[in-house]
Amino acid sequence: MPSIELKNICKYVCREVNLTINDREFLVVLGSNGAGKTTLINVIAGLVDYQGSVLFDGVPVDRLPANKREVGYLFQGLVLFPHLDVVANIAYGLSAREWSPSRVEARVNELLDLMNIKHLASRYPRQLSGGEKQRVALARAIAPSPRVLLLDEPLSSLDAQTAKYLRTELKQLQRRLGVTTVYVTHDLMEGVAMADRMAVIHDGRVEQVAEPERVLFYPHSERVSDFIGAPNILDCDYYRDLGQGIVEVGCGGLKLTVPHDGGHVSKVAILPRHIYVSETRPPGLSVNGFQGTITAIKPAGNTVRIWIDVDHNKLMAEVQSYIFEEMNLDVGKEVFIILRMRRIRCYEGSAD
Repeated sequence: MPSIELKNICKYVCREVNLTINDREFLVVLGSNGAGKTTLINVIAGLVDYQGSVLFDGVPVDRLPANKREVGYLFQGLVLFPHLDVVANIAYGLSAREWSPSRVEARVNELLDLMNIKHLASRYPRQLSGGEKQRVALARAIAPSPRVLLLDEPLSSLDAQTAKYLRTELKQLQRRLGVTTVYVTHDLMEGVAMADRMAVIHDGRVEQVAEPERVLFYPHSERVSDFIGAPNILDCDYYRDLGQGIVEVGCGGLKLTVPHDGGHVSKVAILPRHIYVSETRPPGLSVNGFQGTITAIKPAGNTVRIWIDVDHNKLMAEVQSYIFEEMNLDVGKEVFIILRMRRIRCYEGSAD
């Protein structure tokens, strides 16, 4: 499978984009709506004209039309043909490539087994759940054995539980196929869960490319930090393994219980939206629960950011504006907070 190199790509919002995607890598392109994410993968696929150059394994493919680039593309809207059953949808691209009927049948059966959808073979899209449609659309995208797989927010329309399950399946499938994959999303935690590396894009420019933990713990710019949610980063003084994937860490006087299966924890991070704020002492406060003093309050779009001093640690929480309006909060007031354990991320490395 090829490495992909984008050189000085200009198209719509994208300006002078340079990006390298490694062979067999799962790269997540992360950014807000309108940042240029879909434009970039359309450029890779050859679906739009552009300035600059796209190289597969060092060879320019700019003159190759989309149907010659050996790229599989799963669009956000899936675009399953409503008048075709599952088998015909998967086979559609293969027949268009003039595969023999016997070869098409063998490949479709292979994919039905691979995606665990053999029982859906004769159903039509209207008879499928959201997750089932995703599996069929993915089977169709990988049917021709593409060298590159492009995925444009494929899980955005699914409920949280289905999306979580399919993320795991998709990651395992990508490893199994060994296909170079570019996955577009605006969801930070989805990117963190899936990526080998993440490319954060803002206003058509790549702001940072790094492993998920480094993006989260060491954002390169204020734009990256603001986009990922201005995480609270705490240095750890000690850590103690409690077993069963749980460790205790000490962070400047705060004793936290966090999920972690690795080695020594040097830092932890939690996003402001994952800190629960209460005017009264909530039940279960003993687990990552603290009392602190509000030092600042600032509106931020549809949310309100609240800075809280907890044992000389400055933490920022974020609540929806309509919730804040129902609370009686002001600077200097004592509040209770809970750092949601399952949302805390751990980091083992250093900044070097």
